[in-house]
Amino acid sequence: QVQLVESGGGLVQAGGSLRLSCAASGRTFSTYPMAWFRQAPGKEREFVAAISRSGTNTRHADNVKGRFTISRANALNTVYLQMNSLKPEDTAIYYCAAKLFSGSYDYVPTSSEFNSWGQGTQVTVSL
Repeated sequence: QVQLVESGGGLVQAGGSLRLSCAASGRTFSTYPMAWFRQAPGKEREFVAAISRSGTNTRHADNVKGRFTISRANALNTVYLQMNSLKPEDTAIYYCAAKLFSGSYDYVPTSSEFNSWGQGTQVTVSL
């Protein structure tokens, strides 16, 4: 079984920065397309950013472009989310996701294609 473990969440003031990490472990026979989602209290889970297997192709939600950046270190099977200029509305549980059984194509899947999830890490942005 492939396990996804997030880390790096915490409490920061508006305008501050955080860097989230997601490590894939277990039965990792290859790299996978991966993504970050978030869910605020009382709201639906929403897409944040995604990255292809190679790390060369990415997609970011419109409301985080210019502030958040997804990247990966394939040698360590780890994906990062650098979050700058944080706003109170960024407060949410952030989940790492992966698309297993994705084949060999290097592309960024759509949100609905991701089929494996981490446990989440809390990000809280105060005024």
